[in-house]
Amino acid sequence: MVPTHATHDVTNQPPPLAPYDTSEDTALLEGLRREGAGWAEEDLRRIGRLAGSAKAQEWAELANRHEPVLRTHDRYGHRVDEVEFHPSWHHLMRVAVAEGQAGAPWADPRPGAHVARTAGGLAWGHTDAGHGCPTSMTYAAVPALRQQPELAKVYEPLLTGREYDPVLRVPTEKPGLLAGMGMTEKQGGSDVRTNSTTATPTAEPGVYTLRGHKWFTSAPMCDVFLVLAQAPDGLSCFLVPRVLPDGSRNTFRIQRLKDKLGNRSNASSEPEFDGTVAWLVGPEGRGVKTIIEMVNCTRLDCVMMSATLMRKTLVEAGHHARHRSAFGARLVDQPLMRNVLADLALESEAATTLTLRLAGAADRAVRGDEAEQSFRRIATAVGKYWVTKRGPAFTAEALECLGGNGYVEDSGMPRHYREAPLLSIWEGSGNVNALDVLRALVREPGTADALFAELALAQGADARLDAAVTRLRGLLASASETGARRLVEQMALTLQASLLVRHAPAPVADAFCATRLAGDWGHAFGTLPDSADVSGILRRALPGEG
Repeated sequence: MVPTHATHDVTNQPPPLAPYDTSEDTALLEGLRREGAGWAEEDLRRIGRLAGSAKAQEWAELANRHEPVLRTHDRYGHRVDEVEFHPSWHHLMRVAVAEGQAGAPWADPRPGAHVARTAGGLAWGHTDAGHGCPTSMTYAAVPALRQQPELAKVYEPLLTGREYDPVLRVPTEKPGLLAGMGMTEKQGGSDVRTNSTTATPTAEPGVYTLRGHKWFTSAPMCDVFLVLAQAPDGLSCFLVPRVLPDGSRNTFRIQRLKDKLGNRSNASSEPEFDGTVAWLVGPEGRGVKTIIEMVNCTRLDCVMMSATLMRKTLVEAGHHARHRSAFGARLVDQPLMRNVLADLALESEAATTLTLRLAGAADRAVRGDEAEQSFRRIATAVGKYWVTKRGPAFTAEALECLGGNGYVEDSGMPRHYREAPLLSIWEGSGNVNALDVLRALVREPGTADALFAELALAQGADARLDAAVTRLRGLLASASETGARRLVEQMALTLQASLLVRHAPAPVADAFCATRLAGDWGHAFGTLPDSADVSGILRRALPGEG
């Protein structure tokens, strides 16, 4: 008898990727050691194994499938303004906080602590991007809060802790806190100086009441928020707790949750303030200056998250290509697919290497290294502009490596694709970051010197790189607002090339310089020249292939 349902036999499909080790990335491990955090390698590998486990990957999938739900009132009609999350969200958050992805590095005196956190993010981020928002804001809030030492004394030990407690209660009664931020408003967006939220002083020194409506405030279940509002002497920064010291709820009326393209595991809200109690952070009228260090931190995380998405989708594409056959051969053995994967690998390694260099600069800057402070100031904005811009095109190409399978939600690739544009928008869109680079060059001339000092470390190692540095000097001499994107793009590519020439093997550095600097490249991924050592690149990026 002929068996029925023979068409249900499944062949020529890849097995599940999980479990895998997300830290099994040569560029990541080398960068960790090079930037002074080799002591964290054992922890990084442990995080990588957990991130790539079937359990953690399921948490990520469930947290995005079961989106946050706003509950404005309790059953009795009392206003509560709470957001309910799926248990998987809390599992992800608990691990992230315990592994130091929030404020922990600020309490760690070891050189490399901030590098270790960034490397951990590059590994743990293979799970879900959404929960990286509250951990990033918590990390970034600490240096801003230090502008008001008496507040920092109370809150910093809790923001730098490693315990996750999702229940809203008096902050000082909790073992650990999370911080959010409320900067943008409807009428201004990134132009925060046009904010209309008002701050009225009370009889108690340093205490104000706020009235206004914020447009994007993510992770509204955080314990405290840094908020910009107009005080009598101008735009100022304030600390707003969800629960007041007496145990009562502060006025934080969540009007709605945003229906976003991606980042759907994370709630982004519009809170309304009306008599909301707040504490001044930094001097009145210096709100932007107070939060600038916070922006430096969150921009670094945007670069890190984009690099993580690149690596995650490259690994997914490589896994599929290893196990899928077409036209008589595995996809990974076919020359054109190898070209695509190698080109993606170049982009991914350049993003990861730059991310860790920026993390190293941040680590040394907070320890008082003035040269690194100047380099960090310009290079973080440059990296934020370029790496996040490359994310959407990269994830689209990686998705296409899976063919129709990649277009199906079950593959996970659509979630990554929807996530990619966020990193270019959050913490200032492309134009904002490009103009910020111009502003730094004009107002802080030492930043250009710091950038060229970094580039000089690779001088003479590659003629194409030397020519690119010369071109960059020419662009800098005629810099204009109209050409800001072109200038920043050239800065980013030259900086990435210089790092790869110094630290990557010849196949990677040569192919990057030939394509990104010398123009021996097409307009899409998969257009490496015949001279590129595709096998050498793939052996490094996807162990076992070559």
